[in-house]
Amino acid sequence: MRMAREAATMSTCLRRQVGAVLVLDNRIISTGRNGAPSKCKHCAEVGCIRQQRNIPSGTQRELCRGAHAEANAVTQVGRWMAKGSTLYCTNFPCSGCAKTIINGGVVRVVYSEDYNDGLSKELLAEAGVEVEQWLK
Repeated sequence: MRMAREAATMSTCLRRQVGAVLVLDNRIISTGRNGAPSKCKHCAEVGCIRQQRNIPSGTQRELCRGAHAEANAVTQVGRWMAKGSTLYCTNFPCSGCAKTIINGGVVRVVYSEDYNDGLSKELLAEAGVEVEQWLK
């Protein structure tokens, strides 16, 4: 837990600093902290959407640039397998999935049907993830 608390000190969230440590067979295999996805600007740079819109804690969690510490810890382990991959999906990813896609190292998303999530589109573009709609 002490290491999870230390990981939290690296958080870029303006509202709450969270850390996580993933352990297997009593060995640390990954750490995570909450903050913006890789290659995306942190809230300290662009401001907190949740503060700007007065969103209460625990509600509308999808309206945040940051990915959760727990998701980041798990994603880091999977990143080595997914790095450079293309994700095909039936619908455009929501902002929560976009953060995981970015941190997982996916470089291209091909989707069939659109989904109205402006933050997702913004984050994927900012991270340089190629996005293409399947029109067949």
